[in-house]
Amino acid sequence: MLERLNQAMEHIESHLDQPVEVAHLARIAVTSEYHFRRLFSALAGIPLSEYIRRRRLTVAGAEVLAGERTLLDVATRYGYGSGEAFARAFRVMHGVGPGEARRTGAALRSQPRMSFRLVVEGSSSMRYRIVDKEEFRVAGRKARVPLVHVGVNPAIAEFVRGIGPETLRRMTELSDQQPEGIVAVSDQLDPSRAEGTELDYYHGVVTRAEAPEDMDVLPVPAGTWAVFESSGPFPQALQYLWRDVFTQWFPSNPYQSRPGPEILRVRLSQDGTQADGTPADRAPSEGAQADAELWIPVERVERAERSAA
Repeated sequence: MLERLNQAMEHIESHLDQPVEVAHLARIAVTSEYHFRRLFSALAGIPLSEYIRRRRLTVAGAEVLAGERTLLDVATRYGYGSGEAFARAFRVMHGVGPGEARRTGAALRSQPRMSFRLVVEGSSSMRYRIVDKEEFRVAGRKARVPLVHVGVNPAIAEFVRGIGPETLRRMTELSDQQPEGIVAVSDQLDPSRAEGTELDYYHGVVTRAEAPEDMDVLPVPAGTWAVFESSGPFPQALQYLWRDVFTQWFPSNPYQSRPGPEILRVRLSQDGTQADGTPADRAPSEGAQADAELWIPVERVERAERSAA
């Protein structure tokens, strides 16, 4: 898997002055485009599109300083439709415009080439199980919120605080299958997974029952889920769990992620109070000990597919 990821990185490097198709990168890595984007983001720490943009502006910066091409030629070579668009992107990356950089020989920023290598970790095992579920629905309250990678998401915390106890009680009564109780559901995430991009957040339950008209409903088709268990301080342990799933579990197992919502069930453990995503009357406080289940939609990949050229 790492060898194929590095082949994809080589393809990017040799096509910085040409369009880079994510679908082609996914074929090189022998995986789906959806999974490739998510795997890259988890491994690299930045979205794939941002990495490609930074690498283009890094090599473009070298050409600007060299002075062998006009600024417009450099701009068009690296995919910018106008000198103005190139200058804006150049300034964001380097902190100085291309014209000024060429005149003054200003110091520029560089995005190093990325490659992936094996780091022996896995000193602690990951607890998981594979579950096949029939179609179901998520019923509850929905909000559009920004993605936060580290720390408590204030938009979600505020949204949850606004849900009344009577509504939460009615939600809980609809729960009729695993994961049981109130859950936190993330759907329609931006493929880049960049900090600040928006997603649909549902605070509700998993059910086959008909939901009341005043609740938001997310239909979920039948499929396979990988269910991971974790314990630790909220929310860091949960955010690290997602990272470890993509950087450690997927490369070591014959599965890849597929489109669909991610479901998180949390139970606060310091006092035995059930939280199930968040407690009924408040959001979990930062640092509170929590036990969690993370449900990720997956599909099996045969070993022959992984090793095929």
